[in-house]
Amino acid sequence: MTTAKTERADRKTLEGVVLSEKMNKTRVIEIPRRLSHGLYGKILTRASKVYAHDEKNESRAGDRVRVMETRPMSKLKRWRLVEVLERASVAQGAEVAS
Repeated sequence: MTTAKTERADRKTLEGVVLSEKMNKTRVIEIPRRLSHGLYGKILTRASKVYAHDEKNESRAGDRVRVMETRPMSKLKRWRLVEVLERASVAQGAEVAS
């Protein structure tokens, strides 16, 4: 019998901005999306908030991050932090936090 390595299914990855870092190892990420109005065609910007697991507590409010779909980790957490793409400046972080 041979042992075949099973491939992990492709998981969604999204980019967003950290809104909150108040919880230990958990971040609230805002994921923006653009869509066209059905009748008028105007481009609209909408956003979703997702809870992501940050094992090392490395992200801060205002940082641009990449998150990946994962198994349910709690009632709300279904994403995990993959990497920090861009650090927020001190002024920008204070603005997001307030």
